[in-house]
Amino acid sequence: MPAAEFIRRRRIKGLEKMIRVFATKTDWTPTDDFAFYDEPPLYLKVPKKMPVKISVTFTWDIKKGNRLCSAWMHQSKDVSIGGPSIGGPPGDFIPGRFLKEGITITSRGCPKKCPWCLVSQREGGLREINIAPGYIIQDNNLLACSHGHIEKVFEMLSRQKRAAQFKGGLDVDYLGHWHIDLMKQIRIGELWIACDSEKGLAKLPKARDLLGDWPIDKRRCYVLVGYEGDTPEAAQRRCERIYDNENGFLPFAQYYQLPTAQRRIVTKEWHFTVRKWSRPAAYRSKK
Repeated sequence: MPAAEFIRRRRIKGLEKMIRVFATKTDWTPTDDFAFYDEPPLYLKVPKKMPVKISVTFTWDIKKGNRLCSAWMHQSKDVSIGGPSIGGPPGDFIPGRFLKEGITITSRGCPKKCPWCLVSQREGGLREINIAPGYIIQDNNLLACSHGHIEKVFEMLSRQKRAAQFKGGLDVDYLGHWHIDLMKQIRIGELWIACDSEKGLAKLPKARDLLGDWPIDKRRCYVLVGYEGDTPEAAQRRCERIYDNENGFLPFAQYYQLPTAQRRIVTKEWHFTVRKWSRPAAYRSKK
C-alpha cells in the first residue's frame, strides 16, 4: 500500500499518526486501520516518520513482542516496545490508543498490595490522572480516589451515550453510601466487585446491601481460582455463596496466572469448574 494512500485512511481522533502492534488480540484491543497483531503485511509501506509502538500485555508474550519489534524495524526507524509486562510507569490515558474506544482509565496504581496482584509493583501507589471520556471504567481502584475526582468521573459518565460499566471493579472496602447516590444519577450497565479469597466472602453482605437496588444481571463478581492451596471444590463453594440462588452476584471465575514466561493452561482437574463459573448461562440454567 503506498504511503500516501495509507495516510489518507480513516484518521483516529487524538491518536496522532502511529502504528500500534499488539502481541495478543483481546476484547479490549483496538481494531482500527492503524492497529496490527502480527508482522507487517506484505502490502504495507509505512511512512518514514510514522512511529511504531509494540504493546505487550502479558509476560508470556514478551518473546513474541521482541520478535515483532525486530520485524517492524524493517518498516520504520522509530520502533519501540512497551506495555504492562515490559514495565515503566504508565502516563495519562489516551482513548483508543492501546485500548478500544469506549474504555477509559482515570487513575493509575493502587494503595493496596494484594499478594496476587501486580498493580502496585508495576504502577506504584494510587495517582489520579486526566479524566478521558468513556463508558467502561477500567481503573485498578477507582473508589480509592479522592471525593472530587470520583465526582468528576461520574459527571463524565453522565454525558456518555451508553450505560456505565465498572469493569475495573468496585473495591467493597471503599464502597460507601455516597458512591451509591452518584450511581443512581447515571445509567448503569454493569457493577463489578471482586472476591479473590475466602476472606472476601465476609464482605459480600455489605456489597449486597449497598448494591441491592440493581438487578443481579448488573451485579457481577470476579472470582480468582486455581491459586496455590485452592481446590475445585473450594472454588465451587465460593462461587455458590457469591451467587446465592440469584440473591448475590453473578460470579466470573478467573484462573490464576503467574507472572512468568509461560501461560498456565487450565488443567483437566480445573476445566469444569472454570468453564461453568465463567458462563452465567451455564450455572443459571435449570438443567
